[in-house]
Amino acid sequence: MTANEKRLFVSDDGKNLVFTFCITSSLFLLWGFCNGMIDVMDKHFQEELHLTLSQSAWVQFAHYLGYFLMSLPAGWLAIKLGYKGGIIAGLLLVACGGFWFVPATHIAAFWAFLLGVCLIASGLTFLETIANPYTTVLGPKEFAATRINMAQSCNGVGWFFGPIAGAMFFYSKDSSGHSTGSQTLWIPYAGVAVVVVALAAAFYFAPVPDIKTADEYHIDENGAGDSDPAAARQIDRSLVYWLMLFNAAVLVGVFDMILWVALQTLGVDAWKMSVTLWTAGLAGVFAAALILLPVARRISHHSIWSHPHFSGATLAQFFYVAAQAGIFSFLINYMTSEVPSLPKSWTTGWLQSWFEMKGDIVHFSDKAASNLASLGFFCFLAGRVSGAAILKKFSPHKVLGIYGFMNVLICLLIFLKLGWVSVICVFLSYFFMSIMFPTIFALGIHGLGARAKRASGFIVMAIMGGAMLPKLMGHVADVYDMSRGYIVPLFCFVLIGAYALLWPSFSQTDPATKAQPPQKLPA
Repeated sequence: MTANEKRLFVSDDGKNLVFTFCITSSLFLLWGFCNGMIDVMDKHFQEELHLTLSQSAWVQFAHYLGYFLMSLPAGWLAIKLGYKGGIIAGLLLVACGGFWFVPATHIAAFWAFLLGVCLIASGLTFLETIANPYTTVLGPKEFAATRINMAQSCNGVGWFFGPIAGAMFFYSKDSSGHSTGSQTLWIPYAGVAVVVVALAAAFYFAPVPDIKTADEYHIDENGAGDSDPAAARQIDRSLVYWLMLFNAAVLVGVFDMILWVALQTLGVDAWKMSVTLWTAGLAGVFAAALILLPVARRISHHSIWSHPHFSGATLAQFFYVAAQAGIFSFLINYMTSEVPSLPKSWTTGWLQSWFEMKGDIVHFSDKAASNLASLGFFCFLAGRVSGAAILKKFSPHKVLGIYGFMNVLICLLIFLKLGWVSVICVFLSYFFMSIMFPTIFALGIHGLGARAKRASGFIVMAIMGGAMLPKLMGHVADVYDMSRGYIVPLFCFVLIGAYALLWPSFSQTDPATKAQPPQKLPA
């Protein structure tokens, strides 16, 4: 281990935090495994319940709704209980969700499974809200992005094995060839619940120090507020206003989606539903514009929302998770419908279960596509591991920008339906998405001190993008085809790349000189 690698986990007071980092990284493995199973569950419900692509996306909606509902409570609880208490609370909630799948299997209704998905996601919210920022403080601040990407590599391992477990239990068949997935779906979730209870006990006895970070923007200092002209000069209020308004518009869209669910349940016809949603959405954005204008003028330097690098990160994370959820969710659909015809000779031999005939054309089976999802997550893991090394040498915002615009090009090539070139690009998208979530997270909480816990809650709340955009991507695929659906993540990656390019001006940090954020000047 080199001198720099040893310094990665040494605190300011000289303590070695390698063990704390390792046990925290196990949480990333856990939620990666759970998320990996979610992505192969969509196709299972499409087959069992005869759902369209857009309808099956309710699985993703329920999953990310849990994140949206619990992100702020999780941030608050992390402040009250500290890192250890918040982690244990999250683990116990995940265990409740895992055990719920046992009665859900007997209920055998779509809503019961969606409830279990939402409960598990609620627990994972606690873990993500706490573990992500915690990895950034377990050593020198200049290696924060490196540490969070290393921990997220464990997340990639979980993503790799999750689809394998999902394929084994969701697409299982009996001796007569009939699907038994609905009867065995609970098994991996009950297993996760047992492991999680043991992990909660391990955390109870493990050393998990509550480390405080440097408050480089002087957010927590007393006595400085709007009367401080130097602090006021550090706030571009017009930029803050537009970022706040954009965040509000996203929030309005979330509630519109919830309203859509309620109206659909009541049997309202499509035309009335569309009029209601457009009216509610426009009225909500207009109201937000009026309310936020005076708020932006009064906003204090001590508010995390006065720092555009954080506000922008919440938006970037919203669109990243939206793109990730769509690409991950519909990989199986892409592999079973968009891949060029395969040789008929492949339908014989020990891998014959991987292929099926549709007319005279050979396609991948659902089980094969589920296993190919693991190949995608292997590319994801490779990107995380290599990305952690790259981030030691290059500025995180530059790497994020390059990876973001690479995925813009990749999604365009998939959209154009270029045969095997497009198929390869699907897996390349996994590689270039790999470092985005942790890097956006690290850039967003940069220099926020103790407020990083609260900021973390808002950034995790932005994960709600994964509930909304897959619905749109699925709708485009229903109307056209799965390849055309990639136009949705393409625009998401454009916005992520733009955030990366603008980050130095947002954070008032000079990447060329590694300068720190400007210090507060005397009034």
